[in-house]
Amino acid sequence: MRRRLVVTCVLVALLSTVTATALAYREARDAVLHRSQATFEHDLRTRVDALAPDVDLPPDQRALTAFARTLAAGLAGTPLVVARYENVSGASDPAADQSRVTAELRAAVRGGSRAALQRVTFHGEPYLAAGLPVTYENGGASRLEVFAVTPLRDEADDTAALLDAVRDGLLPVLALTALLALLAARTVLRPVRDLGRATHRLADGDLSVRVEPRGSDELAQLAADFNTTADALQASVGELRDQEAKAKRFVADVSHELRTPLAAMTMVATVLDEDADQLPPDAAHAARTVSAETARLSRLVDDLMEMSRFDSGAARLHRADTDLGDVVRSALALRGWTGRVRTQLAPDVRAAADRRRVDVAVANLVGNALRHGAPPVEVTLTVDASPEPGDGDAPAGTTASTTSAGATPATGTATITVADRGPGLPPEALAHVFDRFYKAEAARTRSEGSGLGTAIALENVRLHGGTITAANRTDGPGAVFTLRLPLHTGADDGTGDTAAPSPLPSPSSEDPSP
Repeated sequence: MRRRLVVTCVLVALLSTVTATALAYREARDAVLHRSQATFEHDLRTRVDALAPDVDLPPDQRALTAFARTLAAGLAGTPLVVARYENVSGASDPAADQSRVTAELRAAVRGGSRAALQRVTFHGEPYLAAGLPVTYENGGASRLEVFAVTPLRDEADDTAALLDAVRDGLLPVLALTALLALLAARTVLRPVRDLGRATHRLADGDLSVRVEPRGSDELAQLAADFNTTADALQASVGELRDQEAKAKRFVADVSHELRTPLAAMTMVATVLDEDADQLPPDAAHAARTVSAETARLSRLVDDLMEMSRFDSGAARLHRADTDLGDVVRSALALRGWTGRVRTQLAPDVRAAADRRRVDVAVANLVGNALRHGAPPVEVTLTVDASPEPGDGDAPAGTTASTTSAGATPATGTATITVADRGPGLPPEALAHVFDRFYKAEAARTRSEGSGLGTAIALENVRLHGGTITAANRTDGPGAVFTLRLPLHTGADDGTGDTAAPSPLPSPSSEDPSP
């Protein structure tokens, strides 16, 4: 913008200077020429009025030549003078070219009673030609005509010198204009730059940024409007965050309060379910329904309690040296999924991880694949030997490669993929698959899951510094969830407890176990 402003100012200055120079040159040249013409015409007329009465009419060529020479001798610069009487003429210099007295000039003098002037160029040199009819005292035409031609070289040199002087002053004027334009651009663009930087910071989430208005012009008003908008946005975001915090705190409190009576209900429902075979059919069906719904409600409350711990920052990571392949096998065996899931697990992939949270994450992903996908459901475990981002202790020469067997490197990333052959995820669901209570199909508004499984899995993996991504298979129908965990297998690295960030105060003083 600064360059455009400077270029525009220089162009405007150049155009203005050229225009002013052209006008000044034209006016100066006309003034010089008009003055010279008036002086020459006055001198010629004075000489003609003084000498014409002595010419006998009709004159012969000799008399006209003498008359012309006498006139030329009395004029400044000894111009060429031609005296004509009908078809007889005489010149002060018979050898001079008389073509400078043009036919147009002779016609103008012959048809009028006043002097006529004409500027002509002869051999590249400017000349002034003047014609004057000689009249009697009573105003009658004598048919004697006088023409005089004088050079305009001095006047042309004067106007050329004026043009050179103006041209020599053009470059300093343009340089001064560019300098002033730079200073003006710096003054004008400084508030614009400040406003631009503030806008970028606001877009990056810094709602406290403000711009100091300077002066009372349009830019100052724009800065004031920006501050007003930032104030309104900060207030709205603060209100939304307060409402979100209150909502999460309400859910946490309700879940916590439901846990105790729900425990009693679960115990009673379990007893009824165990004795259902001894009850009448209707009562047995009701008992099993109550038991199933109580179990589902218990899982929902457990999931809500888990999410509340993530939201409040109460979730803690108990790291220990863990064999991830063994965690996957245990998660499948514990839930009776071993026969329903194909596994391909790299051996001896060890990481500093919380075994329980990895188990929850894997179980949620595999459970989703079994419930909503189609067999075969496949779980693979690989290890990426590339250094972790920001890990400056990575072995030199380590290259990014994915292996399915061999010793685990000291640093790198373990990757667990859970894939199925179901219909896959709709494109519009991919961006929301980890949202809480999000279900890809509206028909599944009520299902065995709580709608929190993928969200809990993601939070557990985030505690480890890992990620989970969801996509559709490229080799056919089906969905693929990819879980990546940093290994952190150093002796003093990654072991011990780690707490999650605390965006909210804990809903209760007690940290219930899931």
